[in-house]
Amino acid sequence: MIKKALVAGALVLAGSSAMAADVGVAGSFSKGRTHFVLTAGSGSAFDETYLVLGLGATYYLLDGLGAGLHYESWSGGDPDMTKLTASLQYVFHQMQVAKPYVGTFFRRTNIDGLADLDSIGARGGVYFGVGRNAYLGVGGVYESYLDCSKSVYRSCDSTYGEVSLTFAF
Repeated sequence: MIKKALVAGALVLAGSSAMAADVGVAGSFSKGRTHFVLTAGSGSAFDETYLVLGLGATYYLLDGLGAGLHYESWSGGDPDMTKLTASLQYVFHQMQVAKPYVGTFFRRTNIDGLADLDSIGARGGVYFGVGRNAYLGVGGVYESYLDCSKSVYRSCDSTYGEVSLTFAF
């Protein structure tokens, strides 16, 4: 799934690089702007595969610096899970076509039948303009689970790729 999304992102970038200069991409990450994020994909946990759907928003406090809140629902596996994530990220908005980003987050995961699990993490990647005020984000995440017991969970750290679609207003 991640490989297919990366290939799709590269194709979109190739087709939209000429358009990105005309769209005014740098202004979309300026102070006072709000981005809405949609996520969809699959994830795995507890030897199960899940459908992951999410919705979030990021408000830009300063040029390039955004604070966000994101909600995810993990369904189709057992147990069901929901995740609520608060984040900060900086987008290098000065770049012309590809806009690198770095960020950090705190996440609360609710797992049916188990105690809530908190985690902290870092992410980095690149946004590509795919239309007027629309961006495809492709990157990687490192997440560390707090108060994690390896007798319940196989690992207390994880790394994974992420793909997002964000709309700026």
